[in-house]
Amino acid sequence: MLRFMILTLALLGVGLPVQAFETRATHAWIYDMTTHTVLMDKNGEESVPPASMSKLMTVNMLFEALKDGRVSMDTTFAVTSNAKAMQGSTMFLNEQDRPTVEELIHGMIINSGNDACVVVAEGLAGSEAAFAEQMTARAAALGLEDSHFANASGWPDPGQRMSMRDLGMLARRLIEDFPELYKVFSQTSYDYKNRSPANANNRNPLLKLNIGADGLKTGHTSEAGYGLVGSVKQGNRRIIFAISGLTSDTERAEEAERITAWAFRQFALKTVAKSGQRLAEAQVYMGAADTVGLVPAEDITLLVPAIAHDGLKADIVYTGPLTAPIIKGAPVAELVIHMPDMPDHRIPLVAEADVAKGGFTKRLLTAALQLKALYWSDKAPAS
Repeated sequence: MLRFMILTLALLGVGLPVQAFETRATHAWIYDMTTHTVLMDKNGEESVPPASMSKLMTVNMLFEALKDGRVSMDTTFAVTSNAKAMQGSTMFLNEQDRPTVEELIHGMIINSGNDACVVVAEGLAGSEAAFAEQMTARAAALGLEDSHFANASGWPDPGQRMSMRDLGMLARRLIEDFPELYKVFSQTSYDYKNRSPANANNRNPLLKLNIGADGLKTGHTSEAGYGLVGSVKQGNRRIIFAISGLTSDTERAEEAERITAWAFRQFALKTVAKSGQRLAEAQVYMGAADTVGLVPAEDITLLVPAIAHDGLKADIVYTGPLTAPIIKGAPVAELVIHMPDMPDHRIPLVAEADVAKGGFTKRLLTAALQLKALYWSDKAPAS
């Protein structure tokens, strides 16, 4: 009879409980890209006004057009009166300008140019309304489930909504899929034709701290408060975070620095099991061997609380006994690692060795044992 088996074990000694981190942001999502671990989720899936942080989706759409060959860095776009009329943060375009894609990328990312976003939207889709529909559809296709767009710039609109999780996952996409273009996010200033010295500086407060920050985008409206999508790389780790609802530019800068310090100082990468290390054995039915070792196919490296204390708790789960023949390296079980206040980690375990079917004597003995067990279960007195 097959049964769902659970074996409990302790792994490498790690982890005092992580020091509680209380953010002043109303919405926050913090993610370790190296291990794909969510470190904090405070209202992270709630759709809220994203302000200029939603420009990341406009940037993504243009990056995709570049990748697909629909435009090049030298392609020029027209500037309409609609684009020129945009208020707020701009790169000061006018109808006589024909900015290149490269210039518009800099204008959107560094100057947070609302006019640049409209130029891109109209240049790619014919109108900003059509572009917003394409943004919404593309976001859904990318798995950004809490995003809806009414415009390309993040200008206040009831239909302009994103979650912090969606912003974080969009940032991850820009970093992973467009590594060369992503480098623009780390540039600290850009002044199109020397027109906007007062708006030339990148507003990302982390870029000037020399802590490994290299992106991404700030945002602010009276409804959204002050927000930031940030990314910092230190050593072999990279974190991404998205925060919103802060009360001032100063508070945003302080919170971004606090989040970075907490994410890197409270957690560390540790190898908790080596490739091929036997963690347990599983019973085998009708096999040449009665058991088979359960091992990870690769080193298991996790982000864990940095201060060593108690062992990690883990369960190995499988449906057993396993039935021979079993092929070495075949996935046969799952290691489920539990850490307080963090999602469980689930890692497949594979068979350590081949197990052939048992010979005639083995099969006869197994059948006899089954009959014996069945006989004695029938004879057991009723309770």
